[in-house]
Amino acid sequence: MLEIKNLDVWYGGIHAVKNLSMSIGKGEIVTLIGANGAGKSSAIRAVAGLVKEASGSVTYIARDGGAVSILGKPPEYMVKMGISLSPEGRRILPHLTVEENLTLGAYSRRDKAGIARDMETGYSLFPKLKQRRKQKGGTLSGGEQQMLAVARALMSHPDLLMLDEPSLGLAPILVDEVFGTIEKINEEGRTILLVEQNAFAALKIAHKAYVLETGSITLSGTGAELLQDPKVQAAYLGG
Repeated sequence: MLEIKNLDVWYGGIHAVKNLSMSIGKGEIVTLIGANGAGKSSAIRAVAGLVKEASGSVTYIARDGGAVSILGKPPEYMVKMGISLSPEGRRILPHLTVEENLTLGAYSRRDKAGIARDMETGYSLFPKLKQRRKQKGGTLSGGEQQMLAVARALMSHPDLLMLDEPSLGLAPILVDEVFGTIEKINEEGRTILLVEQNAFAALKIAHKAYVLETGSITLSGTGAELLQDPKVQAAYLGG
């Protein structure tokens, strides 16, 4: 579904991502793990069209089956192509209600019945959001805000859902809940690219995984393989 080849990302003089190549098959959960500052978010932001200084190639298989080069295209183009990002830090709109935040996630759509259906799907995935649908986003707990960010990303009805650090700052019990929901979303047919510092939680659910260190991929394999890899255990899983 997505093929990244020789991706380089720069922030001024900082070479954040170096010659990164990875692939995501339709229906897979693919995770990119690594320490803080490894370049994970820079890579996913480049795919989402949020980074201007990027080179290489990103090829996406569109809904009509055609291959499209998307690197450098604006974020609104990505959404229309069926790619959605739940960003690091949640980035919800705190002064709007849960329902208003979700409605904004569907800004590019005109199918009212489909929007209503996807909103109910979001509420079924995250029942707490339905209880708080008229509540301002800023009054939600951190875990609830993360749920809202993921549900909002689903409102564009994406084929490829990209999640940037969905467990950041969450209590362990909420981490389990969020990752369980990611699996449910995948089981419903969506492909997922997951960027995550919590290597154990990410590798447990990933079909395929890549380890990023100082901007470069150093290891790759299935999630199960990397869970058993001594280098990954030593660096990310506490030995």
